[in-house]
Amino acid sequence: MSNDLRVGMFFPSFVWPDSQEMEPIDQVDACLERCEQYGYGVWVVDHLLVAPGLYGATWLDPMAFLSYAAARTRTVELGTAILVAPLRQPVLLAKEIGSLQLLSGGRFNLGVGPGWHANEFSSVGAHISERGRRTDELLESVKILLEEPAASYHGKYYDFEDVTLVPRTGMPPVWVAGGARIPDPNERDLPEIALTVRDRIVKAGRWLSRASGKQEWVKRDWKMICEHAEQSNVDPAGLTFGHCNWFHLVDAKNRADAIEQQRDAFTRVMGTHRSLEHLQECYLLGTTEEIIERLRDLIAAGCTYLCVGPTEADPEQIDRFATDVLPHLS
Repeated sequence: MSNDLRVGMFFPSFVWPDSQEMEPIDQVDACLERCEQYGYGVWVVDHLLVAPGLYGATWLDPMAFLSYAAARTRTVELGTAILVAPLRQPVLLAKEIGSLQLLSGGRFNLGVGPGWHANEFSSVGAHISERGRRTDELLESVKILLEEPAASYHGKYYDFEDVTLVPRTGMPPVWVAGGARIPDPNERDLPEIALTVRDRIVKAGRWLSRASGKQEWVKRDWKMICEHAEQSNVDPAGLTFGHCNWFHLVDAKNRADAIEQQRDAFTRVMGTHRSLEHLQECYLLGTTEEIIERLRDLIAAGCTYLCVGPTEADPEQIDRFATDVLPHLS
């Protein structure tokens, strides 16, 4: 394994819309124990609403789940991968962050993105067209709230005066998501990384690329981010390239058999609206050897933080990643 490589678990904090049930809590606890054992961070997804045309699962509230994870662990990093920033109110979010930082001993990382599901925006009285500016304003205002004893902010979407928030734990490390995406039906994302997203990533210094585009697009986006950093007089060597993805490891020796065994695990989480070919372009499907090669390719391109997780709360999958995959990523 590369000495510079760090690992977080893209944690399976799933809720199944049909049953209203989450993953079995004993298995969730066992997965958290594995993260502590292997030193993997715990990173969780944020989706406010059920999107039956887009996913087969939804997710627990990320801040609530990370509070639970903080109580069950002692040393691992905790993070949102990613928090849909424009859906949040900054004073409330800053209070949640400060509280979680105290409870966890300062282990929280704030991963944010602008979101893509239009219904989530309308459900909270916003519009998806506002997502970029709301994301920037939220980051600016939360930083002020967590660092200044008498915080004031006057933006287009968020406005407050002389707010004193306790605990003020300082702004946590910020990771910014975004990048090329294979468009889903009726959604706004395009297969290119926007200039405003590149600006946000360079300012934060940390990028979480998402598993919603082809791998070549991820590498192309990273090159564009580094070029944008140079144009902005920022040393690209100081940027961190992270990548989020899902896996389900199987024993098959050839690709066709592996994908057949992985099909149900992926469609249970991702739904059935996307073709199996589409899922193969985005996610870690195939034999273990092929998954290793795909991850090596990202590492060779500059990725130093892998945020990868199983498609179910199965501690044995985390064990298999630790023993069958990670030692070969050099």
